[in-house]
Amino acid sequence: MLTQTLRRLAGHGLVDRRAYAEVPPRVEYRLTALGTTLIPAIELLTSWAEHNGTAILDAVEAGLSA
Repeated sequence: MLTQTLRRLAGHGLVDRRAYAEVPPRVEYRLTALGTTLIPAIELLTSWAEHNGTAILDAVEAGLSA
């Protein structure tokens, strides 16, 4: 699943995939210039999740007990 997601991100120009002809095989991924434009949005979403994580878990637990 992770490999599929990384390849999809590479296909969308967000990450650069570099495969090395080694044994064992090695692949590296890096954010492209376009990918780095997502960093502020990811930081904002991370901050939101940190501030609201407890409320989300409470809502999930409430839904499970209903």
